[in-house]
Amino acid sequence: MDEKVYIGKRISELRRKQGLSQEQVAGRADINPNYLSRIERGKENPTLDMLIKLAHALGTEMWEMFDFSHIGNRKDLQKTIQNLAQSADETSLRLALKVFRAITR
Repeated sequence: MDEKVYIGKRISELRRKQGLSQEQVAGRADINPNYLSRIERGKENPTLDMLIKLAHALGTEMWEMFDFSHIGNRKDLQKTIQNLAQSADETSLRLALKVFRAITR
């Protein structure tokens, strides 16, 4: 499965868990509900800034949007991380490394 799909499904899962509509979350994140829908369907590749906005709108920690422990096996998870890293810029990679170190301590 494409990494964008994993992230989108996870965002949708977090939103539904809280009983929020796409319109409510989009309003809180100051984005178009159609854009949020495309993110949730894995059709958009959200920027780091957008993911931060969505985490705030969902009232969740950023790492929770990347918690795929319930999806796939270890090999699938490693591939997902590798693919995400390949498409990230240097600033995002540095931030991801800090987050990864913090959660693996």
